[in-house]
Amino acid sequence: MSSSLSGRTVLVTAATSGIGYDTARRLVDRDATVLLHGRTPEEARAASDRLIATVGSDASRLRPVAADFRHLEEVEALARTVVREHPHLDVLVNNAAIEAPERRTLTVDGNEVAFQVNFLAHYLLTERLAEALTSDAGGRVVNVSSSLHRTAAIQWNDPNRTRRYARLAAYAQSQLALTVFASDPRVTAVSVDPGVCDTALMHLYGHSGRPAAEAALHIARLCDPATEIVNGAYYEGSQLATPAAVATEERAVRRLNKLAGLLVGHTG
Repeated sequence: MSSSLSGRTVLVTAATSGIGYDTARRLVDRDATVLLHGRTPEEARAASDRLIATVGSDASRLRPVAADFRHLEEVEALARTVVREHPHLDVLVNNAAIEAPERRTLTVDGNEVAFQVNFLAHYLLTERLAEALTSDAGGRVVNVSSSLHRTAAIQWNDPNRTRRYARLAAYAQSQLALTVFASDPRVTAVSVDPGVCDTALMHLYGHSGRPAAEAALHIARLCDPATEIVNGAYYEGSQLATPAAVATEERAVRRLNKLAGLLVGHTG
């Protein structure tokens, strides 16, 4: 029986481990072509080889791609590669995330590192892939967010938190921005909190979590064209949930787009 994902192309960021890796596995097992993103070409290739060796994934449907999200020029290069080689992209899964470091750290692009890796890089990637995603076949974006976004506030005049930095607040701000971004009407998108999982970020939430493979089920489901989604909505697992109030405000979406555009605009 043919899968509803058969013949569809999905880009999963940070797919070399954790939830991203298991999402890639579930998608390729359902006959999707998966662009498996890693920080370096070597990491992406190793993860692709691991999938092929351990679960028998079809090598022809795994395409390793690379970009270090700490460098926006690499995000630009990744987008150009995807558009050139896969002009029709069905789904973009914005999954990459890091915890904010103990001390405020800026990237070479001048942005607080968690805000850039967790949000700005995905904003830029989505912008550059928008034409490929807004196809007649109904491309969609799935932003992997966190319930911690509800604890956050976007420091509109100081997103780098030069005056008041705390690592958990910086991380939560990045997750709130990603959740607000899903409400941008220009692209069909949702955000999802897959739940507390046994990944590198688990200690931000508690001392135990479920396997990443279980969380990946929810993300893969939202990638499936057979799954009807509410555009701009926030999900917790498979259930619609209420996000932070700011995430549904049109003014916040406009303000975030303006801020993000300024912070990534120098990349061209």
